[in-house]
Amino acid sequence: MNIATPGMFGLPGGTEWVVIGLIALLIFGRRLPDVARSVGKSIVEFKRGIRDVKDEVDVQSQIEPPATSKLEHKPESTKEAPPASETSKESSPASS
Repeated sequence: MNIATPGMFGLPGGTEWVVIGLIALLIFGRRLPDVARSVGKSIVEFKRGIRDVKDEVDVQSQIEPPATSKLEHKPESTKEAPPASETSKESSPASS
């Protein structure tokens, strides 16, 4: 019982690629160069967009301080004393 599996078929060789290319040329004809040109432009625009995003991330990482300083908290048990000007007003006797 010998069952042929799709794994037995490999990728097309040189001659097969030539035949596939000729069939594509016959089907698409004059549109094939335009399609190739627009695919090339799309790839260039995609790479430019990726580069712009990478540059923006690099600039932002250099400008903003690290986020670790935001995570530090002061203990609530330590309360600051009121300013000296307020304490002196409260402790001085009121004059009439």
